[in-house]
Amino acid sequence: MLRLFLAGLAILCAHLTANAQEAGLQPILQEHQEIIAKSSRKTIGPAIDAIASSGLPQAQVMLETWAAKDVWMRKSDGLFFAGKKVEGRSYELTDFDTGEVVGIFEKSNLKQLKPNSGIRAMIGTALVQYQLTDPDRARRLAALQSIQRDPERALLEPLRASIADEADADLKAHKQRLERLLTIGYDEDTAARVAAIEQMSDDLGVDVRGALNPLIATTRQAAPELPSNVNIAAVLEPGSSDLTRDEAYDLLVTGNLAPPRLSRDDIRTALAANIDGGRVGDIPLAQLNTDETRARAYVALAEARVVPALVTEADINTALAEHVFIDTYTEPSPEVTAAAVQALEQIELKVGLNQTLDLTLDAISLASIYFLAAIGLAITFGVMGVINMAHGEFIMMGAYTGYVVQQFIPDHTLSIIVAIPMAFAVTFAMGVAMERLVIRWLYARPLETLLATFGISIALQQLAKNIFGTQARPLTAPGWLDGAWVLNDVVSISYIRIAIFVLATIFFGLFLYIMKRTRLGLEMRAVTQNPRMAGSMGINPGRVNMLTFGLGSGIAGIAGVAIGLFAKVTSDLGSDYIVQSFMTVVVGGVGNIWGALAGAGMIGFLQKGIEWMNPSNTLAAQTYMIIFIIIFIQFRPRGIIALKGRAAGD
Repeated sequence: MLRLFLAGLAILCAHLTANAQEAGLQPILQEHQEIIAKSSRKTIGPAIDAIASSGLPQAQVMLETWAAKDVWMRKSDGLFFAGKKVEGRSYELTDFDTGEVVGIFEKSNLKQLKPNSGIRAMIGTALVQYQLTDPDRARRLAALQSIQRDPERALLEPLRASIADEADADLKAHKQRLERLLTIGYDEDTAARVAAIEQMSDDLGVDVRGALNPLIATTRQAAPELPSNVNIAAVLEPGSSDLTRDEAYDLLVTGNLAPPRLSRDDIRTALAANIDGGRVGDIPLAQLNTDETRARAYVALAEARVVPALVTEADINTALAEHVFIDTYTEPSPEVTAAAVQALEQIELKVGLNQTLDLTLDAISLASIYFLAAIGLAITFGVMGVINMAHGEFIMMGAYTGYVVQQFIPDHTLSIIVAIPMAFAVTFAMGVAMERLVIRWLYARPLETLLATFGISIALQQLAKNIFGTQARPLTAPGWLDGAWVLNDVVSISYIRIAIFVLATIFFGLFLYIMKRTRLGLEMRAVTQNPRMAGSMGINPGRVNMLTFGLGSGIAGIAGVAIGLFAKVTSDLGSDYIVQSFMTVVVGGVGNIWGALAGAGMIGFLQKGIEWMNPSNTLAAQTYMIIFIIIFIQFRPRGIIALKGRAAGD
């Protein structure tokens, strides 16, 4: 008998459900006709929920049409339709349930539903459950982004249900991660929330911390005794560093657990309101000119029950002793808050380690830029002892060479490949010409060399302005250098910086090969150590100096191409790097490639470290760096790696 009853009940429920689906969407719309027609964000919620939870396939179409402001209500009977403008002021109405056109009506017989941005946002949230399983990948991605922007408890189950059938691997991983985050915040099962927290404790994403931080948010309160129905984070002692006595008593006053303290102005106001015959509490007005007499007058009024009693230190001590002060979690589950605290501690430790790694990568990147800019100067300054103030302009010439090449070769990858040897050739030739025409006549006069190269620097800057103008010229990096290598939400480095590091490494190896494995390198080392002895051995010091200066200038040109990929190519480009180049060479050790490498590393790490301590003021960071280097040179005047020979002797 019982089985027959249950079977009949199941058939009845199925019949009722079928009838509800057959009834369609219009009855639901009519049930909420008034609030739909009014379209107020404060009252529209039940209507949207009823449509979204109807289970009808046409509900998605109706919500999308509503959000697009294409839903019209026929004034004659209050029915809702999808409207499409046809001619003049006429609209073609289509029934949501049947999909059939019901006729063409004048606009005067219709009312358009115009949901505001708030209602459209609510409709968008309701549409998410449909969009999560939409055949269009773009719609599914948009739904996930919508959930990520505005997560809600109601979206957790539709999100879970859509994971199993998701065919796209990337979207499935996105859904699974988002499901874990929503589980942390909204799941009713405590064990499931704790498991989700533990699973995400290795994730450094900002959204993970955004999901965990609300779980450990606390509110401070006072109570006569420790409550048993709250999740207590900490019990506070009045007078401690976490809770001062004044703050504790203010909590009691806020919770109506103690009378408020009266300020001087409050006492004056109360006394002024109770003047009787030129006296207040039997004290003449003329005597109320001190705090002590005003306090006695107020006490007299309080004893007469005219005003509230004055709160004394003894009263405060008694009140504080009779109450407890606690921080309570807004999250009621102790298991969840304990897991969240532990997870955040692990995440903060990993974030700190990754921030150190990120800072290290930034420092290495900056050091590689300084090394690439200074390696040419290290050659000329070390071998020849020439203070070349025009070194920055060779960097600028290399960048402009890359720009000119890109005007003829639009392919950015090919243009950079061509620009690197072209920049070397142009600046090598300019360096050789400068050495033959100017530098070789001034070897024994370093001050005149400095002044001459400084004048050449100004002339080259002005020449660049005359040719290219004062506006910055673009030196566009290839598309494959766009973006950054992202390890996680904390550590990332741009591909351009990586390319510059690789280029600096290549030239470091190339320079070592030239110095150790070629005749030119042998002659350069000989001239560096003892030019007179090298000359007596058949080496031409003038030729070595010419090639050395040209090589240093050519490498500066290549550095200009690399720097121009991320910096503005202007006539002042070299001025931004000449100071750092000289500091790199001097700190590392004049004329030593390993010293230049050590100097670039030291300056790069030092500058990034100072910027990290004072990120809002990069100018101050550079100032502190220069001061440190001045002090460093006082103790190591020959640099980190000292060089023996002519340059060191000079």
